[in-house]
Amino acid sequence: MSLKLLWNSLRLMICLLLLGGCATNQLVKNMEVTAYCGCGECCNWERGSWKYLKLNFWNRYINAGPQKGQPYSGLTASGTKPHEPQPGLFSLDSLKKPWMIPIRIIFFPWLLLPEDGTLAADTRYYPFGTRIYVPGYGYGVVEDRGGAIKGQYRLDAYFNSHGKALKWGRQKLTVEIER
Repeated sequence: MSLKLLWNSLRLMICLLLLGGCATNQLVKNMEVTAYCGCGECCNWERGSWKYLKLNFWNRYINAGPQKGQPYSGLTASGTKPHEPQPGLFSLDSLKKPWMIPIRIIFFPWLLLPEDGTLAADTRYYPFGTRIYVPGYGYGVVEDRGGAIKGQYRLDAYFNSHGKALKWGRQKLTVEIER
């Protein structure tokens, strides 16, 4: 009798754990979300230096701001390489494109786990590592601070191409900030 009671309570605890999810404290805010990419137009860099008459076109240099003339590394302010969010195997993207599941498993096994994208924010309000859900973009982590991103109601979402960033544009969205 007690074994059956123990088994039932164990099943109940497992169900509650699976259905309950993580108890995270989330803050919901209306924010203006803009887009950027790693191109020279978005990140203020240019190929070659006038010091070498632009003959060293394989090098990139910052062309505006306090670090003008310094080499451009392409890294974020926190020292990471920026990236778009990846949905992973077990996501809504797999339901929309089920034919991609075998391809992801065989050819791209490192894409099985989801990966958060790169966001730029004012680090006085959102320190590096703050995880934010942006509708239409996915989850992102604050890893950068933009030159024009000032205040607690502005975000910049990273995209891999300038065309995607232009298509996103500037949107006012309700985002969820995990604490």
